Amino acid sequence: LPISLSMNNASFLEQLEELEKMFQEDHYPDNEKRKEIAAVVGVTPQRIMVWFQNRRAKWRKLEKLSAKGNRKYPTSSALSDSIRSDS
Repeated sequence: LPISLSMNNASFLEQLEELEKMFQEDHYPDNEKRKEIAAVVGVTPQRIMVWFQNRRAKWRKLEKLSAKGNRKYPTSSALSDSIRSDS
């Protein structure tokens, strides 16, 4: 049982790696490209479509967070300055 589980895990990681590679090339694969990816990965084109939708949502969220990140969290020196001025 553990052997088959690790084999499934290995193939899942390979699928994920392939999908991530495809995502780096194109965030919006058309129907034909989704069919090709589905054949390579071994799932349905519908699953590929959903995976790309979810991956784009994650990408947008990360983009938004990295854009906000610098303003949202002040540097430690700016923080200590504001603490000193409050006292």
